[in-house]
Amino acid sequence: MGRINTNVQSMIAQRVLSQNNLALGGSLERLSTGFRINRGKDDPAGLIASENLRSEEKSLNQAVTNAERADQVVNIAEGGLQEVSGLLTELQGLLTATASRAGLSLEEKTANQLQIDSILQTIDRVASATNFQGTKLLNGNLDFRTSSIATGVSDFKVNSAKFSGDSLGVSVLVTESAQQGALFLSMGGTTLDLGTNSTFVIEIGGSQGNRELSFADGTSLASIVDAINSYVDVTGVRASLTTASSTMINLTSDAFGSSEYVSVKIADDGGLNGNIGQAGIYRADTTNQNTVLTSGQTLFTGAINGVRDDGQNVGATVNGVRAISTGKVARVSTDFLNVELTLDTATAQAIGNVGTGGNPAFYITGGGADFQLSSKADISGKVALGIQDVAARRLGNTDVGFLSSLSSGKSNNVVSGDILQGQKVVAEAIKQLSSLRGRLGAFQKNTVGATIRSLGIAIENTAAAQSIIRDANFAEETAGLTRAQILVSSSTNVLGLANQQPQAALQLLG
Repeated sequence: MGRINTNVQSMIAQRVLSQNNLALGGSLERLSTGFRINRGKDDPAGLIASENLRSEEKSLNQAVTNAERADQVVNIAEGGLQEVSGLLTELQGLLTATASRAGLSLEEKTANQLQIDSILQTIDRVASATNFQGTKLLNGNLDFRTSSIATGVSDFKVNSAKFSGDSLGVSVLVTESAQQGALFLSMGGTTLDLGTNSTFVIEIGGSQGNRELSFADGTSLASIVDAINSYVDVTGVRASLTTASSTMINLTSDAFGSSEYVSVKIADDGGLNGNIGQAGIYRADTTNQNTVLTSGQTLFTGAINGVRDDGQNVGATVNGVRAISTGKVARVSTDFLNVELTLDTATAQAIGNVGTGGNPAFYITGGGADFQLSSKADISGKVALGIQDVAARRLGNTDVGFLSSLSSGKSNNVVSGDILQGQKVVAEAIKQLSSLRGRLGAFQKNTVGATIRSLGIAIENTAAAQSIIRDANFAEETAGLTRAQILVSSSTNVLGLANQQPQAALQLLG
């Protein structure tokens, strides 16, 4: 070694010591923070992936919180609905008690009516008072808003709807007409022409039950119609004189749908077949239940085992989705639209679009209870739930009436009104409320419950992926720390030796 101006060995030792110090500092930082990546230069690609995963995990955790909040909102609504359900059950009991008119005084009936009025007022109060942080839940505040309702839609209910933009058109296309069960009876004249000692015995059957009726010679068709109609509540079959022929009686089921039917069984024709050639049972035309199918005659003698005609559910599509139908009611249930609508008779029997000029049956313009149950704030991660108004004026429908009709002075009050119709109204209200409670329960159990479980798994997997990328491996880092400590100590010693080496040149100076 003969040069002292440039100590190359010292420069090498300094460089290596600096590198070892950096390695030691990195190990200490990772061990003290617990993270393998503390800044971008540690692992640029890993930092990007880690930050994306951290953001996703935060959103997933918030989605779980949203789901739990939704569950609490529905719990409060369910509490109010449970109380209303109990009141409706009590109401049904009061109607049944008051129906026993001979066993009750006017004062007792009046007292029962006072209880009914109190129940109706309480239902309205519960509907108005049930709230979550000031947001009322059962007064229609969380129902969907609609507009431009076509005249052919008599009732409708939007259970759920998700859409972007200002509104969603609900287009309904009737593909099959709704039908009642229908048969025609021809007696060959306006009165029964039987033998002197003969009787005409007929059994009328429908979805509600059967009734056997006997008629004597000379009984007019109008009297037969009146007799059949006196048992409508027993049989579910209604009679009328046809406009097409004065010798025919039209028998129809009281309601529409495939579960409705009319059956006629002749127990004794009274010799009517022998007297009049046109007497018999005729079916209705398949395209028009009010038209007699003249080729479909069954003689009374051939109707010993009965002739039956079934009704038909309306066939429809709603926004291109095949509807599930019952009578004149069509329902669709998809992730984006859950709606139920009842068509009036004329519309349910007319093939074609519901609405004029090709317009939708109605528009959904907003409303509903929106819950964000996924990490992405888009339409697919949103659940929209409609909670209808359960006030007395809203429970029921246009066919049977509404619950408010049971109050004092109204048509179905128990003092002077129609108690049987009142029971039908209450039964419909109970059915509607039970359906709403079941729908909310399904939302809690299936939608919210499944969402929380699936989000929990997603959070675990996301956290695990982030941990692999970002967290420090302590076993590896402690080994690296020990190595860095040894190298720093070694480099420091080497640097000392390198700095001492130029002093050997002094020996050349003697």
